[in-house]
Amino acid sequence: MLENTMSEFQNKLKKLMHSYVKCAYEVTKKFPKEELYSSVSQLRRSSMSVILNFVEGYGRRRDKVKLNFYEMSYGSLNESKYIFYFALDENWIEHKDYKKALDLGEEIGAMLWSEIKSVEKNIN
Repeated sequence: MLENTMSEFQNKLKKLMHSYVKCAYEVTKKFPKEELYSSVSQLRRSSMSVILNFVEGYGRRRDKVKLNFYEMSYGSLNESKYIFYFALDENWIEHKDYKKALDLGEEIGAMLWSEIKSVEKNIN
């Protein structure tokens, strides 16, 4: 999906985002059952929003609209990173799972921020 129109950088970013969503889904299987409709749902939705907003923004023609979706993606990334931290603090997940999510999140964040700055240059 979109591989033919995205740059190599954007494809790499999208693949990392996909891995991040898969990580969230895998990690939330370890959450307490009573968290199914709160933290589990929220982490899954926020991590999915990272890639969905990026892909939707990529498909937009106007740079201001594209920027808005990329910024929502970045916000969802920060939201999900906090939930991973909260899960670690509550001892729902192991440190290795947290580190994997954090490392992915940090790489995605840096790359996504680069995309945001690039779009902003086109606007200004």
